[in-house]
Amino acid sequence: MAEKLEIIARIRSDFPTKFGIPRQSGLVKELKAEVVMEPAYRDPAAFRGLEGFSHIWLIWNFSQVEREGWSAAVTPPRLGGKKRMGVFATRSPFRPNPIGLSCVRLDEIVYDDRRGTVLRVSGADLMDGTPIYDIKPYLPLSDCRPDARAGFAEETAEDHLEVVFPKALSDLIPEDRLGGLIAALRGDPRPAYQNDPDREYGFYFMHFDVRFRVVDNVLTVTEIEVR
Repeated sequence: MAEKLEIIARIRSDFPTKFGIPRQSGLVKELKAEVVMEPAYRDPAAFRGLEGFSHIWLIWNFSQVEREGWSAAVTPPRLGGKKRMGVFATRSPFRPNPIGLSCVRLDEIVYDDRRGTVLRVSGADLMDGTPIYDIKPYLPLSDCRPDARAGFAEETAEDHLEVVFPKALSDLIPEDRLGGLIAALRGDPRPAYQNDPDREYGFYFMHFDVRFRVVDNVLTVTEIEVR
């Protein structure tokens, strides 16, 4: 019988909901997050030597995916939401087991009396509160494959939009978080099949409701509301 997976940590990120989160880890390197260990896993001895690694793997749970069973074929959003691919050829959350894998930069390991061991990371693609099952060091010697092929994903390289962010609105965002927000917007958070220039889109970032429109590859932030 398989052992039950234990939640060892939860991530604290600037995305309280799924929409707006980068499609893959590392795409928005400016985004900051923290991996906060559960009480049973805060022993500093468990992290001895980890400070020598620049990147780590996070193995985590798609905790907000509602599903019954699984499907052998899915519709990746970067293919317009219409073309079906085998689930094992995608990183769709709708899998037999809702497990995610992300490579993030390890910026710092800190300790405090209230939260114990905390890993400060960059480039995460996880929603705030996501449960983490395991942490492993990234090993360039074995994990990096420069000659690897990307299959159909090579056809869906990330688009980058020009971002127009009026100063009166950008001044509402904390300075140390503004770069991450702009980078997330530049990566175009819209589903690939939505391209309506008259539509206002939006997502939550920290405690802000960020609203924007996209016309001819130019994204303009139209409103920022404090939640």
